[in-house]
Order: sequence, then C-alpha cells, then structure tokens
Amino acid sequence: MSFSPGVAPAGGHDHVFLGDRHERNERRTWLVIALTTTMMVAEIVAGTLFGSMALVADGWHMATHAAAMLIAALAYLYARRNARNPRFTFGTGKMGDLAGFASAIVLALIAILIGWESALRFSAPVPIDFTQAIWVAAIGLAVNLASAWLLRDDHDHHHHGHGHAHDHRGHDHHSHHHHGHIHHHGRTTRDHNLQAAYLHVLADALTSVLAIVALLAGSVYGWIWLDPAMGIVGALIIARWSWGLIRDAGGVLLDYIPPGEDLPNAIRAVVQTEGASITDLHVWQLGPGHHGAIVSLVAPEPKAPSHYREKLAQIATLSHITIEVEEEA
Repeated sequence: MSFSPGVAPAGGHDHVFLGDRHERNERRTWLVIALTTTMMVAEIVAGTLFGSMALVADGWHMATHAAAMLIAALAYLYARRNARNPRFTFGTGKMGDLAGFASAIVLALIAILIGWESALRFSAPVPIDFTQAIWVAAIGLAVNLASAWLLRDDHDHHHHGHGHAHDHRGHDHHSHHHHGHIHHHGRTTRDHNLQAAYLHVLADALTSVLAIVALLAGSVYGWIWLDPAMGIVGALIIARWSWGLIRDAGGVLLDYIPPGEDLPNAIRAVVQTEGASITDLHVWQLGPGHHGAIVSLVAPEPKAPSHYREKLAQIATLSHITIEVEEEA
C-alpha cells in the first residue's frame, strides 16, 4: 500500500509535532540569511573595489555563516512540508534536533579553525591595519546583533495541542490498548534548530567583540599578541557552546530523558493513584513541546484506557500516548 506525502491514511490521524512557533522561526531564519547574504556581497564587492583584503576575508566569512543558517532554514522547510507524511511514523518534529546536531558539529569545526589560526599567528604574526579592521569588526558585530535579535527565542510562550483518538481492543477481555492524542495546554520545550542558528550568530558576535577589544588594545599599546590570544579565548567559548548543543540535540535524537525531566514521574503519579501499577513506561520527545509515552499497567479492577487517557490529559507537553491495561493476576 502506498501513501502520498501529506496525506494521512484512511481512518488514521495526523502526527504533526512541530513547535508552535515553527513558521515564525522559519521566516526569521530566512530573513537572517537574506541579511547576511546582502552583507556578504557588499563586503566582497567593496573589498575588491577598494583593495581591502580584510573586507574580502570577512565577506567570505559571512558566506560560511549564511551556509550554516541555510541548514536551519531547510530543516524548517522540510519538516513543515512533510509534517503530515504518513511515512514518518512519529512526524517530523525531530528534524530540528537533527539540524541542530549537524549545526553544532559545524560550530565545533569553526572553533577548531579559529583556534588553529590563532595559534599560528603567535609564531607568525600578521601585519594588521587596525583602523580598517576595527571598522570591519564593528559592521560585522552590528549585523550579528540584528540577526541574534531576530533569532531570539521566548521560552515562556505556550502552545495548544490538538489531537484525535481511537481505540484498539485485543481479543483478551482483560487487556485493553489505547492509542490517542492528548488535548492540553503547556509550556514548550527548546527548539534546537533555532538554538543552533542563534549560537552561530552569537559566535560571530563574540568573535567581533573580542576582535574589537584586541584591535583597540593593539592600536593603543602595540599588543599584537592580544589578537590571537582573544581568538583562542573565543574558540574555547564557541567549543563549549557547541558541546552543549551536541549533548542536548543528540539526547533528543537518542530518546534520552534528562535528569531534570519529571514527565515519567508525573505520569506515574497520575496513573498510580487508584491502585494501578505501571509495569512498563517509555517517554520520549516527538518535537518542540511534544512528548510521546507508552504506558503498560495492571490494576485489580482495571478501567477503560480512555479513563487513564483523560487523567493524563492534565500533563503539559504529553501529546501522544499508547496505553495497555491488564487485570492484576
């Protein structure tokens, strides 16, 4: 049996687990790409016309920045267009985490390159045109701050989950299975795709700030060594950001439950209040603000799966649930 992308199978239901600000974040990412590309072209053209290698070099640096943003933008686009494609068993909500993980790897490579170049400059200093370099760094900082403002994420907004439910009953009358979507209101979780894009512009802004400090000190006191020293400091900070993003996005891809995540305990607290015992529980993230759960439980006097589903509806971010109920032996 074949399916067409975007069309749910007959009698089925959608598995759309995108973040509630998915389209807003996608639009802003494309806007940042446009802003960065414009700046890139302007610097390369101006540098070529006026013979400034500093401008040309920063222009090509902007090109790598735009390419990194493109990873995030294409991930948003692909996830949105395939959100209702039934071939994605649990939707495309994790596409942002995959893109965030890839961007974190790129960020780590950038940190290594900055650190390596800075180390080389300790042994082989490069002549610096301080005035021109400061202007280039200042313009780059302004563009990156504008981009960071566009990509800022408000973690206090809420989302609304909507769903559809249906029952599956086994041949054994003591065993009931229920699979459904929960209607809920709750706080969203972090969009790692947006976070990756934000960290890229923040890394560029950081290198611009450190460069400006080093260049000002170098022009006043002649401290040429401060420029590569600041490069190494920036590389270490960027590497730290990269590792944090690799850890967080990679954890989502591997269905890792962070130590501070209390959703499993919240499910146990709700289900086990009426004498039922959970024998097996699996919880994982489906997308920003959406979690799935598989709950197997036994009870002396088991109720219909819909009863437990209604009780679990109070838990924010629980968007998809499968329940198996058996009578206690």
